[in-house]
Amino acid sequence: MLTDAKVRAAKARPKPYKLTDCYRLYLLVNPNGSKLWRWSYAFDGKQKSLALGIFPMVSLAAARCKRDEARELLEQGRDPVIVKQLTFATNLEVSRYTFERAACEWHENTKATWAKVHAADVIRSLERDVFPKIGKFPVVELNPPKILEVLQAIEARGAIETAKRVRQRISAVFCYAIAKGLASTDPAEKLGTVLKPIRKGKQPAITDLRRLRKMILDAEEDYARPITRLALRLLALTAVRPNELRGARWDEFEDLNGAKPLWRIPAARMKGDLDRKAEERGEHLVPMTPQGVAVLRALWPLTGDCELLFPGNRFPNRPMSENAIGYLLNRAGYHGHHVPHGFRAAFSTIMNEWVERHGKDHDRQVIDLMLAHIPKEKVEGAYNRAAYMPRRRELAMIWADMLSEGLPSPTVLIERPAKPIGEKPRRRMPLPVGADFQFPEPGRAA
Repeated sequence: MLTDAKVRAAKARPKPYKLTDCYRLYLLVNPNGSKLWRWSYAFDGKQKSLALGIFPMVSLAAARCKRDEARELLEQGRDPVIVKQLTFATNLEVSRYTFERAACEWHENTKATWAKVHAADVIRSLERDVFPKIGKFPVVELNPPKILEVLQAIEARGAIETAKRVRQRISAVFCYAIAKGLASTDPAEKLGTVLKPIRKGKQPAITDLRRLRKMILDAEEDYARPITRLALRLLALTAVRPNELRGARWDEFEDLNGAKPLWRIPAARMKGDLDRKAEERGEHLVPMTPQGVAVLRALWPLTGDCELLFPGNRFPNRPMSENAIGYLLNRAGYHGHHVPHGFRAAFSTIMNEWVERHGKDHDRQVIDLMLAHIPKEKVEGAYNRAAYMPRRRELAMIWADMLSEGLPSPTVLIERPAKPIGEKPRRRMPLPVGADFQFPEPGRAA
């Protein structure tokens, strides 16, 4: 048997020679002085040799341990050389399987189940917040502290909700890698409990005009009842509260065929306490633009024989579901980015920016009137809801013109599918009314 002293004392000779140990372990001494550990064994009737390392990096004791591990494989009917080669190849593949590679594979595999906007948002968030920090790391090398470092960097800029969404996406990537056998744990799984809580406050809203138009386009291209699409468009144009839109009745509209169409929302349907709802002349006046009237014109063949503009799918005497528009926005990929109530914030932000550059005196107060906001210094009875009507019409037109740029005609929206492709529609939608159509005028003159 060999000893450490014999191994260290072995000198180079003109030709290679062996110093043998027990159980076929030997040290190969080369003419250049290198000393290599080898183990000789027979597998499937063939004589083979397994390299175990170089002395002194691998000591005699370590070489014997490696030999014993190889003998166990041999007793299991496995060739130690093949096992070593496969292990090396697997480890090499694992080291090459970076987080960015895993994330891109996961995204490509999953995006068909998402709306295009959402799929783009997912990969964009990873490219912006994750890949620069951990994209080149092998997934097996990443641990919870490293993932937390990425998420806390997102929190540091105030994007608390984004940090939570990114954590979910990172976790999904690790689940995908685990399923492929290239990771064993998900280091992001438990990190949700240590992230900052989301502060409850303003509802999410897109307040950039170009993004807002893009969102409307995306939502209107998704499957939905035509009534829901038209409700979304009218909500965006009028910036009323979603519940005020859901309960809209045809007899609340005046002069739809004339020059000054108007929507008179009764005080009883407005937000406020019982005093506000019972207040005489407390209705909210909404000047209707040509774009808004065009929505009503497209809607008339669908619900003109009902009291409500937007009745429910099952009960025509009840308003549409309060979640219908929100679900449409979510399906289009805008969950957490914009809610139906967000059109009011969008109108306020965009129009206040516009009046700052191009507006007149009192335009900010006019915008508040258009949103049915009551100034803090005013009491209900002293608040003139019919004030500044000519200017309100002008600002409503400016808003409608800006918002409608690039949007299709409302009549197009009733022709789009109400259900996902492949599902049979319930019934054929009525054709839109002609350009010479005249609304009945049951209400008061504007």
